[in-house]
Amino acid sequence: MLSKHVIENVLMAAMSTGGDFAEIFVEEKDNNNITLVGGSIESSISGKDYGVGIRIFQGFNSVYAYTNNTSYDNLIKVAKEASLALKGKKQDTVLNLMQKTNDNLHFIKTMPNTVSKEKKVELMKRAYEAAKSYDSVISQVKVIYLDNIQNILVANTDGVFVEDKRVLTRTMVNAVASRNGEMQTGSSGKGAHIGFELYDNIDIEAHAREAARIAKTMIYADFCPSGKIPVIIDNEFGGVLFHEACGHGLEATSVAKKTSVFSDKIGEQVASSCVTAIDDGTIPNAWGSINIDDEGTKARKNVLIEDGILKGYLIDKLNGRRMGMESTGSGRRESYKFAPTSRMTNTYIAAGDSTKEEIIENTEYGLYAKCLGGGSVNTSTGDFNFAVREGYIIKNGKIDKPVRGATLIGTGLDVLSKIDMVGNNLDHGQGMCGSLSGSVPVNVGQPTIRVKEMTVGGREGEK
Repeated sequence: MLSKHVIENVLMAAMSTGGDFAEIFVEEKDNNNITLVGGSIESSISGKDYGVGIRIFQGFNSVYAYTNNTSYDNLIKVAKEASLALKGKKQDTVLNLMQKTNDNLHFIKTMPNTVSKEKKVELMKRAYEAAKSYDSVISQVKVIYLDNIQNILVANTDGVFVEDKRVLTRTMVNAVASRNGEMQTGSSGKGAHIGFELYDNIDIEAHAREAARIAKTMIYADFCPSGKIPVIIDNEFGGVLFHEACGHGLEATSVAKKTSVFSDKIGEQVASSCVTAIDDGTIPNAWGSINIDDEGTKARKNVLIEDGILKGYLIDKLNGRRMGMESTGSGRRESYKFAPTSRMTNTYIAAGDSTKEEIIENTEYGLYAKCLGGGSVNTSTGDFNFAVREGYIIKNGKIDKPVRGATLIGTGLDVLSKIDMVGNNLDHGQGMCGSLSGSVPVNVGQPTIRVKEMTVGGREGEK
């Protein structure tokens, strides 16, 4: 990492042509990714990223530059060249960088870089064998292992000077079932802001069998009927719908530009009264958690919607200026190559009072979406469509039969308003979220919920 003296001089150089705020972001990251296909290692990539990002504000304008040449002369050069994009009168700036020690919420027992590659591969092969031997219909299994250790330093002309260490570990198992020339997939796994001790707390072979179970179930399933029906969306990965269809619309990236359906709606009813939605970057060892964001602001728990009322947004420094609001600790970026912007961390719908069984029993006919897959969203309108990775028809208050090919279609605000039952079984799934500032780790979570009516697309026509 850079010395305080070097950082001070770089910040002063960045302010040389009239900027009113400057920031430096230093990153050193060790990456390890292993992929196993067909029982053999397909790829094994390890590496180190090191670089510096320099950002300058002038009012609502911003310029960003980055480099992996961290020599003193080059950093001064990059800072001065970046500053030339902002024309103005140089301001008198007094720097008083006060180094802070942030509270560490994420205890790490075993750093993944102290574990041999052989031990990691042995874990992956166990997962492969568990999935491949589940049933003869399983034709292919892929196991993906990753860990990374990221050290960051953030300093700025507001006096911030803070460092942090982030450790991520994750394994995913993807299984393919083949039958009569068709294929269906299933996946399962876990990740956390934790070390290799993750595997002391989870059964990776159970996750492998779950991936195979989903693939097998879907390859034998009938095609889903279409129509407007009640939809029950299960916990864990069901939360991806709220994340995509609503969460991005609550980020200041779109709110500040008035391109979000949630712009200027603080205090208004935007969801059913049984819906409370939260983004919490402070959950100990959660996949999307951080001690500080990538602007040096302490992470916090942000209540976005409470009892259906919009309470707040996810805000970074620059968009906070534009909105006249303070940062919510939501400024995130993939690496030093990206300027930060407002992003989610661990976003979820809070638990309600109903059990999953009660929700199903109170549904005469509908679709049970146990797991959602990919989809697309228009954040300016909230329009979305999501594939259902694992789905079942509900008849007479009971799960009847599996169906495949289902798609959920609607708008975020409409779905929020039609949630009429919320379960008590909150759970979180892990994913990577892509946006303007790159790809960042996020948790998507919710309990089981029921949407009283949604448009379901399927190949079997309306029922």
